[in-house]
Amino acid sequence: MLKLYGGARSRASIVQWYLEELGVPYEFVLLDMQAGEHRQPEYLKINPVGKVPAIVDGDFQLWESGAILLYLADKYGKTPLSVEKRAELSQWVLFANATLGPGIFVEANREREMPRLLTTLNEIFQQQPFLLGEEFSVADVAVGSILSYIPLLLKLDLSSYPEVLNYMKRVSERPAFQKAIGKRS
Repeated sequence: MLKLYGGARSRASIVQWYLEELGVPYEFVLLDMQAGEHRQPEYLKINPVGKVPAIVDGDFQLWESGAILLYLADKYGKTPLSVEKRAELSQWVLFANATLGPGIFVEANREREMPRLLTTLNEIFQQQPFLLGEEFSVADVAVGSILSYIPLLLKLDLSSYPEVLNYMKRVSERPAFQKAIGKRS
């Protein structure tokens, strides 16, 4: 059975959300980050950087939430992906981690980046319910999770982005989201 390693209030919940969406059985291994369990030799064999999340799927080990999401989409996704569709998914997962997250959660970037990023997302969601159109995908897990942390961590006024708010509501009402992330709010 796939093992997902994470800490309380960590990015492991993003991977957990996607595992729930896919219906993949997994064991969640909760590491006590305060006690330094993520820096113990046993865990460092899985992730030498000592961060969470990480997965062990049979003999395969992987860390970094975006890489894990893409791996899960490739291995357990319901439909085979073309090279182009895989690239689109990668684009959004990388955008979530490298652009959207830092643009919102790094205070020095927020004033400049957040309006540009959320205006673009708002325009996309005026046209379609999910990032790639009508169907929910791993791209929505990556971007939706970052957006869902805004009201939990920053309490920013997002009323200028009504379609982003509608999207956040849409993804947060999904049963898999509620199981993995919703219980924290």
